[in-house]
Amino acid sequence: MTRDPRVDLVFSHNLPRYVATGVDPNDAQRLIARIERWEDWCRLWSEEAARHEALAKEATDKGRTLTAAEAYLRAAIYYHYGKHLFAGHADEWRAAHDRVVRSYAAGAPGLDPPLQRLTFPYQGVEIPGWLRKPRASTRPPVAILLPGLDACKEELHAWAAAFVARGMAALTIDGPGQGETSLHRPTTHEWGRVIGAVIDVLERCDDVDARRVGVVGQSLGALYAPLAAAGESRLKACIANCGPYDAGRLLPKLPPLHQEVFRMGAHAHTAEEAQLVADKITLVGAAERITCPLLVVVGAEDKLVPPSEGERLAKTAAGPTELVVYPEGNHVCFNISYKYRPLTADWMAERLIGCPARNHTDDAIFDRHAQVSEANLEGRAVYPSRLGAFAPSVEKR
Repeated sequence: MTRDPRVDLVFSHNLPRYVATGVDPNDAQRLIARIERWEDWCRLWSEEAARHEALAKEATDKGRTLTAAEAYLRAAIYYHYGKHLFAGHADEWRAAHDRVVRSYAAGAPGLDPPLQRLTFPYQGVEIPGWLRKPRASTRPPVAILLPGLDACKEELHAWAAAFVARGMAALTIDGPGQGETSLHRPTTHEWGRVIGAVIDVLERCDDVDARRVGVVGQSLGALYAPLAAAGESRLKACIANCGPYDAGRLLPKLPPLHQEVFRMGAHAHTAEEAQLVADKITLVGAAERITCPLLVVVGAEDKLVPPSEGERLAKTAAGPTELVVYPEGNHVCFNISYKYRPLTADWMAERLIGCPARNHTDDAIFDRHAQVSEANLEGRAVYPSRLGAFAPSVEKR
């Protein structure tokens, strides 16, 4: 049987992501060997997920709480990847989605530290989130993490752990058009209001410090996070990891599977309707309103979002901004998660707590005014060296 090229394309783009977010490399290799037809994608991932869910139940029966929690987490991640680009098969997508939520919830209380499910009222629905707090802190600051186009809050577990380990509470949410909330509210450009609704609830919590809140996003979430920073003045810092500057310009250039995921999240009936939604999701006219500290992370080998998008954000934001370019980084820099996770968590801790960060000596860091563009990336494996132009925090002149 001839392999479906869509299967190979998705694996080639996402294998580093799968491994970085909790898929066992051996399981990944088995799935690569087993999946030949795109129509079997969700079913075979779900079968692998069910195997880990069974291991979790077995551990629960033996009183092995942490082992069970870890297996439930793996099951949730596997169910998620079974459906993350499977929007064209609504029934299978929904079944896998429900199992993501069920498995993650089953494991949440057994983790150390545990996870707490919170909800945030927004336009007649409840936005769900998972809050994880460091045990040693009574009222920690909060880093709000936003998933991207085909991600969900549960996928952000490993990244969130880096923030928790540095003394911050990590809150992962499904905003409009994402994960659980996509069933009730479509994709939106009004992320200042979304995050404002989240902070409103955090201000009523006595176990976190809502005066010290930052927002973090990956992929399309790295467009949502700056939009939130532009529209919500209570945010103290923002991180954008490999996000577009203008969703409307990017959408037609994405692979068809990604376009279908966007259409589904936008609650659009046609590609033309989806484009109208995407056209509103832009930093044009908004980036200039970002005044809090901003960190922009770019992977120079990103095949989904042009690296020049991050440079454009770094140049147009009004506040103190740092642009970090990883020459070998792919989309979201999943292939070097051991670099971007500590960098982003350390940077946010410095802004919200004030503790010193580790020295990331291997990062290629550029002044946002340096001339690094998509044009001079073509045919190059690395960015031209401009380390001499580095300034930790470049103010607008």
